[in-house]
Amino acid sequence: METARVLVAADKFKGSLTAVQVAERVTAGLRRVAPGVRVETLPVADGGDGTVAAAVAAGFERREARVTGPLGDPVTAAYAVRDTTAVVEMAEASGLQHLPAGVFAPLTATTYGSGELLLAALGAGARTIVFGVGGSATTDGGAGMLAALGARFLDADGKPVGPGGGGLADLATADLSGLDPRLGEVDLILASDVDNPLTGPKGAPEVYGRQKGATEGDIAVLDAALAHYASVLGPEQAQLPGAGAAGGIGYGALVALGARFRPGIEVMLDVLGFAPALARATLVITGEGSLDEQTLHGKAPAGVAAAARAAGIGGERGQQAVGADGRPLGDRAEPFLRRCRPR
Repeated sequence: METARVLVAADKFKGSLTAVQVAERVTAGLRRVAPGVRVETLPVADGGDGTVAAAVAAGFERREARVTGPLGDPVTAAYAVRDTTAVVEMAEASGLQHLPAGVFAPLTATTYGSGELLLAALGAGARTIVFGVGGSATTDGGAGMLAALGARFLDADGKPVGPGGGGLADLATADLSGLDPRLGEVDLILASDVDNPLTGPKGAPEVYGRQKGATEGDIAVLDAALAHYASVLGPEQAQLPGAGAAGGIGYGALVALGARFRPGIEVMLDVLGFAPALARATLVITGEGSLDEQTLHGKAPAGVAAAARAAGIGGERGQQAVGADGRPLGDRAEPFLRRCRPR
């Protein structure tokens, strides 16, 4: 009998283990109970925090840049490069992890550092940039990012508007002529597990503002400010899938940088080389910190499960899904796998 080949392709267990640590521990457990099993690890991510770490684990080179954090203070942010492809994670520059415990700035937090991180990737010679967006501390529609890349956002007196989404209420004119010309030569892929529009009942402030410290009053202010911002830059793009990602940074990338939106897990599986690894596997193990309804809407485990199912792993080639109790899931697994099948 051929030795089983197990592919461990899990996301982070947020608050407990990174994706790399999950892979290490699952591998150790497998080898303890089945010493002869062949194990390959491929930590995965869906565009949110942990995306750069997954790229580095897959062979990309980790690089660092000193950029502006969401509160305006300098922070060190990482990105990953391989050949002419760069993986940039906006949370590295503008994420919640850069806020002191209990400190939020829903109206003034800026994505300026994310723009600086994109500049670093351009300086490294990237011709394709996978821009993973998620885990943000910001709701500024990507205005800070665009300002770092050369755009100017001015009030009625010709002065720069204040940082963050709150400052956009004063926007009178937007000048995009100064955007770095190298952006026109780059394939910028907006990778996100969020397909929300920019504003409205399903928009960035309403759906995600509270987790960034926004009060009900703040949410109303931000929604109106972003709607005004979009009326200046382009209201049509505000309704595109992904426009509301990471506090609206998706909108900024779509309307001004020519980005194209793709579900984050699809992009990352391509970038990480998941297909060749899957072809070598007879069993795939995946997971994340919490498997719930959100998992089925573009999260990493659902994407991995869908790809494995399409390749015939998970039933058609004799494998069995096993629950936390160690018993085969049998029919218990079918509802999840059925919902994960490609459509």
